[in-house]
Amino acid sequence: MSLSIGIVGLPNVGKSTLFQAITKKQVNRANYPFCTIDPNIGVVAVSDERVDQLAKLTNSLKKIYTTIEFVDIAGLVKGASQGEGLGNKFLANIREVDAVVYILRCFGDDEIINVNSCIDVLKDKDVLDMEMALKDLEVVDKRIHGLEGEVKTQNKEAIKEFAILKKAREYLGQGKILADFDWELEEKKVLNNYQLLTIKPRMFLLNGKESEVSQEIIKTFQDNNWPFLILDVLTEFDSTAFDPEERKSFGLPDELKLDSLIKESYKTLNLITFLTTGPDETRAWTLKKGSTAPQAGGVIHSDFEANFIKAEIINWKDLLDAGGFSKARESGLIRTEGKEYVVQDGDVIEIKSNA
Repeated sequence: MSLSIGIVGLPNVGKSTLFQAITKKQVNRANYPFCTIDPNIGVVAVSDERVDQLAKLTNSLKKIYTTIEFVDIAGLVKGASQGEGLGNKFLANIREVDAVVYILRCFGDDEIINVNSCIDVLKDKDVLDMEMALKDLEVVDKRIHGLEGEVKTQNKEAIKEFAILKKAREYLGQGKILADFDWELEEKKVLNNYQLLTIKPRMFLLNGKESEVSQEIIKTFQDNNWPFLILDVLTEFDSTAFDPEERKSFGLPDELKLDSLIKESYKTLNLITFLTTGPDETRAWTLKKGSTAPQAGGVIHSDFEANFIKAEIINWKDLLDAGGFSKARESGLIRTEGKEYVVQDGDVIEIKSNA
């Protein structure tokens, strides 16, 4: 399962610095707008202590973590939906990702060019929201116009789709974000067909020191249930070159917040992790929350889903506490589950199939 997170924001808010800190990949961080034109892409491992501990338990030869692809996308400016800045190129890049992280500038460094006259987190967020809403509105309007003929002929599917798109158009016309509304499953399926920008899951990275983020801003994000993380991107970038002891000696944070960003991004995509472990390898696998045991088997190998018989399952912590599979089996901790079992985060699974 290939997953991607788009790092978006106005020019010079720290997108490329964050990307470089996350991926350890050298990119252009020049201090001027639009220094990133083609999106930088990097795949990063999602650190997971469960993999580490299980690998040690079963003496695995190798460890394989789940991964997320981060895409550093060129800075957006007001008017992008009409072609300002890098305009349509930026917006097209966003269509390709599964979720977006908004980076919003909170730091007040006068040496870093600010394309706006002052630091205004909510105004910057509104610019990003509005430009993507306007682009979505263009897509929705075009499709509504295309459906009008089929609606006149009383085509049931067309009528259903038409109603959903008109509802979306109403929200978008008010500059609202589609992700902020609870859509029924059928509605979501229709809207997802158009790779709309504003329906993608979002989280917000407030770039600055905690002292630079006002309580008023924090309360606004909390009241609106906007998932956010306060992170000083430049400090994190400077810290990545050192181990914990070195960071401590330089007065830098003992632990990096970057791992928290990666894990929160994972949650934003409504994903869980299940695990497999043995002498050959311990591996974390990505799965949509609510998926069943056969679907988990399909992630490992397509034949496992098609020819699923049963799954033997134990929570990773129970397996560790038991001291291994043999003792866990003796204690009755390993369960046999069938096709209806909904996989839980942290399940260690062995699929039985006739493949």
